[in-house]
Formats: sequence, structure tokens, C-alpha cells
Amino acid sequence: MSKYKFLLLISITFSIILSTCSQVPAENDMEITFPVPTLTPTTSTPQHNYPWWNDAVFYEIFVRSFYDSDGDGIGDFQGLTAKLDYLNDGDPNTKDDLGISGIWLMPIFPSTSYHGYDVINYRDINPEFGSMEDFNEFLEEAHKRNIKVIIDFVVNHTSLEHPWFREARANQESRYRDWYIWSEEKPTYKGPWGQDVWHFNYDNNYYYGVFWSGMPDLNFRNPDVTDEMFDIAEFWLNDIGVDGFRIDGALHLIEDGQVQKNTDETHEWFRTFNEYYKELNPEAMTVGEVWDSNFLAVRYVKDQEFDLVFDFEQADAVMLGVMGSDGQRVLNALEFYNNLYPDFQKANFLTNHDMNRVMHVFQGNENKAKAAAVILLTSPGVPFIYYGEEVGMLGAKPDEDIRLPMQWSTEVNAGFSTGSPWRGVNSNYLDWNVDTLNQNAESLTNLYRTLIQTRNETTALRVGGYKTLKTNERNVIAYARVLENEIIIVMINLENNDKNVVLDIPVGFLASGEYKVISLLDSRELAPLTVLEGITTNYAPKEIFNAWEYQILKIKP
Repeated sequence: MSKYKFLLLISITFSIILSTCSQVPAENDMEITFPVPTLTPTTSTPQHNYPWWNDAVFYEIFVRSFYDSDGDGIGDFQGLTAKLDYLNDGDPNTKDDLGISGIWLMPIFPSTSYHGYDVINYRDINPEFGSMEDFNEFLEEAHKRNIKVIIDFVVNHTSLEHPWFREARANQESRYRDWYIWSEEKPTYKGPWGQDVWHFNYDNNYYYGVFWSGMPDLNFRNPDVTDEMFDIAEFWLNDIGVDGFRIDGALHLIEDGQVQKNTDETHEWFRTFNEYYKELNPEAMTVGEVWDSNFLAVRYVKDQEFDLVFDFEQADAVMLGVMGSDGQRVLNALEFYNNLYPDFQKANFLTNHDMNRVMHVFQGNENKAKAAAVILLTSPGVPFIYYGEEVGMLGAKPDEDIRLPMQWSTEVNAGFSTGSPWRGVNSNYLDWNVDTLNQNAESLTNLYRTLIQTRNETTALRVGGYKTLKTNERNVIAYARVLENEIIIVMINLENNDKNVVLDIPVGFLASGEYKVISLLDSRELAPLTVLEGITTNYAPKEIFNAWEYQILKIKP
């Protein structure tokens, strides 16, 4: 047993004895510090010492739905490899690709379900997606393009059909019996969202599964389970060469009776896991799915359990704020959650594979989808884009319909497959597809491309300090990202009306002097900015700010 596994066993045992079960964040978890941007431009090139993921834009892919290379109706790794140039062609001098530098693959392991979150073998590839050789070729081609690849690591539970569970449920004397959680009587309590969590087994016992009877939870109080999961992580990091993991359902890992999320033992386990995989590869990254209040989620980052966690509360605030033209809701979220998390270590997104798609939420309103994209790709944190959001894909629950085939062209089946797709494509694919939208300079796809490439080229948009700015219009939001000589101001009109917008430049934000103002989206020069010593500067970048207009402005001395 390694020192990490031994220490984990000791710490979990100690937690069992002394656990307090309280879910209130520690006082230091709620301390807020406000970063102060550099106020006077210099002539040096901005530099930073943040980890590689702060320079990345991630793209979440459901392999089954991305591109089918062999006509069987199911996306595969050969298809994904064929489409890598769409994401990033590896040539920094070209502008045809999106500029993606990170890929998150939803589960790729063998599974009994279409979604893959019920794993039956952690050391192989789902044969519907191809072979391990196909995956290795994809990984090699992604790395050639400087794209990092993280995979969904489903550690909380296995499939009902995993060999471990099949033996455990059939034989109470099996070594795998204690790899799962059992009860002779059915406990009466429910799960975190009121669901049944204790499920009948044919030996008249009950097993625990927080998500579903088909996905029994593993027992991480058993050190053998930890040993196995650590070894699996080592296999994927060292033997295969992936760049990290997205950890599914992280907050539910270890239960404490009726307390079924964020237990002290869960925190201890992930802290030790972090130490273990960082020793294997210090550059490896994990992002945790902690679908809970940010006050609870941030602990996983501050206590060095995950490098990032997904910011669900900001996603909700941005989507609701844009939908309802509520600028203050958006600004409050950006400022508060930026200050809550340390050093931009959080994962931003709009929607994901468990949520209704952006264009569905916005009822097909492209202006709102564009405004949300601007916020996503200019706000502090690491952005994650769900595949197809850049082409306006529709999709609402059930889950299968928010994971539909990618819309590539006007060809049959949206160019996804020459066969019969595993799930029918969206009815809007003739107008909303990559080929068609690429030809329209004002399209949502081209805006995503421009935003990603602008972020890639602008250090301040990745790791610059954040400051909310005021305008004379409540729903024309403005904020700055500042790093050394780079001063970027983002302005977005969240209303369907033209506005005469005046931006307040607060005293001390910029040194007195004359400044050029350049649009980073189209390189146009806007009205010059004059800052006077000791007084607030009122600045109108243009005469009329159109309905739903957005600007990303670079301030140059």
C-alpha cells in the first residue's frame, strides 16, 4: 500500500470517529479578497505563472454524437480525429479553426447504457466508439495540435453489470461484496433530491446507489476500492497519456448515514487523490462536478482536492440574467464568484449535457446566445463549451435530446452519419450547421471562433484582474480585465433597444492621459478616451449602442 493510500485510510478512519456532519463552510472559506488591477499601462508584455488550464478553452464532447466515421449511426474516435481540425488545426497562423485547446470527453469506457455513466470496465474503450488503438491515435493527433484531453472519470459508482458488482451481489462471501454498500433492512431515508437510494437485491439485501438502481455506489471506506481507483488513474495518466479527469458526481463519494454529500470523508479522499496523481504527473488536471452552492463547492479548490470545480451558480445567473435582460444579476455573479474562488480556479460554462441547451433556454433568440457567449469567454475562470452550442443546437429534456448528433452540414443526417443515427438530428439543422454558419460573417459560429481566438491572444482575458464598471444604463453591463499593460473593457447591451451609453471610468482606474480605444472583435478604432486627474471620466465609445450590441475594447496609451 502506497503512503497516500495508507494516509487516506488513517484520515478516513479519523473522520468517522470525529465527523461533525456540518455542511456550513468554514469561516476562512467565506473570506473575500478583491483583486486590484494594475492601473497604469506599461510597455512590457504581460506574463503569468498560472497553470496551463487557465490558458485553455475546453470543449465538451459526447463521442456518440460527434461524428460517425463508419456509417453505423454512432460517433467514434476515428470520426473525432477526422474533425480535430475544426476544433484546432495546430497552426497558430490560421483562423479557420475554433481555437479550442482542451477537450473533455464524456465517458468513453464500456457501458450498458447510451450515456456511459454506468461503467463495466475502467481500463478499456467502449467498442461502439472504436478500439484503444483508435483512442491512442486520437490522443496523439490532439496533442500534435496542442489540445489537452481530459476524460470523464466515474469513480462514485459502477454499472450493475460490472464484474465486481455481479460477483458481489451473487456471493456474500466474495471479496467484492464489501466494495459496495449493503444493508439487510431497507433504510427509510431518501436521497438528496428525494429519490430512492436503497435498492433490492435478489438475496433479500439492499444496496446503495445515489443516482439509480443501475449504478451501485462503491464503498470507499474499503481501502481495496481506493487502491483500485488509484491504479486506474495511473493507467490513464501514465500508460495512456491523458491530461486529467473530470470527476463525475464528486460530492456524493462517501456518505455518512443520511448525509449524502460533501462529507468530511469525501474531502479527505479527494485531497489524498490529488496528492497521488500530482506525484504521477504534476501537470495533470482535475475538474470536479460539485453541483451545489459555491460556498460549499469552493472548499474542494481551496483545500487542494480539485484544480477546478464547475461554477453552477454563475451559469444559472448568466443564463437567467441574459434571458431576463437583468444586467445586475450577471454583474453580481461575475464579481462575487470571482472573488470567492482563488486565482481564477473555477470552470465556467453556460449549459452542459445534463441541462437544456442554451438555444432552447433562449427560445431560439440568437442575440441572447451571442451575449451569453461573450460573457462566458471574457469572464474570469476557465471556459467550457458544450459541443454544438456554437451552432445553435436545440435540445430539451429528456437527456437523449440534449445530446443529439452534431450538426455539420445540410447533408442527410446533418452530415453526422451516412447511416441511421442513434438518435434523430434536430429539425433546424438545414439552417443551423457548421458549413452554413461558417459562410456568414455575423453568425453565432463565427462569433465563438472570434471570441476564442481573441481570448487566446489576450492574456488579460485569461488571467487579468476583474473589475465591474458602471454605465448610465442598468442593463448595459460593463467590466474590465486588467493585466499589466493590457486593459480590456467588455460592454454588452442586454436589451432589445438602442441606447446612448456612457461608461464611468472611476478615479484611479487609469492614469491621467490620452488613450486609443480599439475593438478587439474587428480592429476598428472607437472614440478616443481622455482621463483627467482626480475626477470620474464619462466615456461614450460610440454615439449609439445598438440593441444586443457587444464590444470588447482594448485601451492603449
